[in-house]
Amino acid sequence: MAATPRAPVRPALRPWLRAHWDVVALVALAAAPALVPALGGALGGQMTTLFISCILALGLNVMVGYTGLVHLGIAAFFGIGAYAAAILTVPMNPFQLGFAPAAVLATALCAGVGLALGAPTLRLRGDYLAIVTLGFGEVVKVMLRNLEQITGGMKGLNPVPPPGAGVTLGGIDLGRAFATDPRWFYYLSLAVLAAVVVALRRLERSRLGRAWVAVREDELAATAMGVSATRVKLSAFALSSAVAGLAGCLYAASLSTTADPNAYDFNRSIMVLCAVILGGLGSIPGTLLGVAILVGFDTVLAPWADAWIQEMRINPSGSSLLSFSGWRLAVFGTALVLVMRYRPEGLVPARREAAQVSEVRP
Repeated sequence: MAATPRAPVRPALRPWLRAHWDVVALVALAAAPALVPALGGALGGQMTTLFISCILALGLNVMVGYTGLVHLGIAAFFGIGAYAAAILTVPMNPFQLGFAPAAVLATALCAGVGLALGAPTLRLRGDYLAIVTLGFGEVVKVMLRNLEQITGGMKGLNPVPPPGAGVTLGGIDLGRAFATDPRWFYYLSLAVLAAVVVALRRLERSRLGRAWVAVREDELAATAMGVSATRVKLSAFALSSAVAGLAGCLYAASLSTTADPNAYDFNRSIMVLCAVILGGLGSIPGTLLGVAILVGFDTVLAPWADAWIQEMRINPSGSSLLSFSGWRLAVFGTALVLVMRYRPEGLVPARREAAQVSEVRP
């Protein structure tokens, strides 16, 4: 009797990778400094900026993606976190706390400011909420510029001590290590990013995460089912602001300065919002991919392309028309137009968003 042919076994690698993409990405990024020597130089600083931008975008995704509240002032909380951490750590001030307690206090301050902003705006949605958050961002930028005795004005606050300043562990001066080797900040920002991703994934599957989505889909129906829309929105404001403030703390420490207030303007808020929309609203992997494309293009690819153009002597006169950076905004706009036209749910959408878009499509 002839043996019955066995059905082909479906490879289990692809579903496993899809379910554990974060573990694979974390292992690859953690091993990268040992395999890519350039991460010990300028590339390491660029990757640190990329990780910090991912944390900032994940904070915005709580508001825009999960809860459906339009937020155009996320850069303001980014700046509040950076300046609060700097005020608590710079040698010119009497506080002179370490990085860890300063980051905790700055993050808590941002959460409180987020609650203060969210409480009087609970009844606003859509364009009205967008205008309020936009105005708040401009107010914060002007305050950072004019409170020179506290914020340093346009000069900012510096030097911001690196994490571990004055601490020796295993014969290693941690402050000196952070100041001289970009890989220390690389690993610190990567660890914080991994912790934020894990926390948000747990929240996404929790009762609070389901309440966020319920309020986004239909606030009236969610209220009728016993969900407190007020508490849900306030929690989104607080958590989004806290995560953005944490990213600001890392940003100031990695640069050893807060930079000037223009670093926390409307352009940064729009860039982060575009990354969230490009990747997919409410999707953690989509948000990370959107940041990798937009911010990675701006901080890694564009400088490399400009250096290559100069090395090949394609643009000896330095004309902006022949520089790669001169066209980056046009590339951003073109990419967004194409994504919104052919994949409006984003590159890696959340399952609910993908299902809704597929139902609308003919």
